[in-house]
Amino acid sequence: MRQFLARIPFHYALIFALSLGLAPFVPEPHVWQKLKMLADGSLSRPIDIFDLCLHGAPWVLLILKIALGQFSLRAPED
Repeated sequence: MRQFLARIPFHYALIFALSLGLAPFVPEPHVWQKLKMLADGSLSRPIDIFDLCLHGAPWVLLILKIALGQFSLRAPED
């Protein structure tokens, strides 16, 4: 897992989280809408659960890279 995360440059993970993780931007970010539904207990349809996973995955990737200390902006040496 650490090797997989180390191969992904930090700036790619950041761009991925800010673009797919927040799209569509209007009227509110999709991931925020799904998190509110999860908090309300109304996240029950399979498409909504899929949307939460799809738009939440880039954020999980970014958080894991930061938590594991692999946020170097340079390319990994192989």
